Amino acid sequence: MAQKKWFTTYSDSIALVKDANTITKSFTKDIHKNNKKIKFNIKTVLHTTPYLIYFYKDAANIPLWEQVIPEQKQFFYEIAGSEAEGKRIFGLFFNGFYLSHELGHAYEFLIKGQLEGSYKGEYFANTVAMLWWKKHHREKELKECYEAAKKIWAKLPNPVPAGATIEEYFSKNYEQASANPYVYGYMQFKQFIEIYENKNLPDFDTFIQQVSKSSSH
Repeated sequence: MAQKKWFTTYSDSIALVKDANTITKSFTKDIHKNNKKIKFNIKTVLHTTPYLIYFYKDAANIPLWEQVIPEQKQFFYEIAGSEAEGKRIFGLFFNGFYLSHELGHAYEFLIKGQLEGSYKGEYFANTVAMLWWKKHHREKELKECYEAAKKIWAKLPNPVPAGATIEEYFSKNYEQASANPYVYGYMQFKQFIEIYENKNLPDFDTFIQQVSKSSSH
C-alpha cells in the first residue's frame, strides 16, 4: 500500500483526504471480492467534529488535527503524557487505524440495515479493521497502536459498576458513554487490546465471507 504516511498525524488536508480515499478504494475492492452482491460505495470526507471519526449515510468522516477542539487535544495530551505523544497517538488511531473501523461500520450497516451504537457493533468494526490492516501488512503500525492502547488503557478509570459486564454497561449507556472520552476510550482501547491479542481470528477475506453468509436471507 502506497500510503506510507498513514498512521501519522497529517497537517496537509489535501494529502489526508487523498490518502484516505485511496485506502477506502482498496478496502472497497476487498469487500467486493468477498461479497459480490453488495453495493459498497463509501466516500471519505474531511469533517472534523467532536466525534473525530465516524461513518454516516455514505461517508467516512475524518478529522484534521489542526481543526480538533482544544478540549479534545488536551485529552490526548493527558492520556499520552505529553503534547508530542498526544499528537502522535491521534495520528496512529484517527489518521490511521480507525478509517477501516468506520468502513467496517459501513459494511455492517449495508448488510444489516439501520444500526444503533452498541458494544457488539464496535467490536465488529474493530475486528474488521484489525484483520484488514493485517491483510495489508501493517503489522508494525498495529503494534505501535497496541503498545499505545495498553499504556493509555492502564491509566483510564474503569467506568463499569460492580456486578455488571462491560458489554451490559455499554449497551445500556451507549449514548452517554460515547460522549465521555474517558469512558468511551476505556471501551475502545480495551477492545483493541483484546482483538489484537486474539490468535484465533480468521483472515480478513474469510471473516467477510463468513459474515456475508450469515447475513444473507
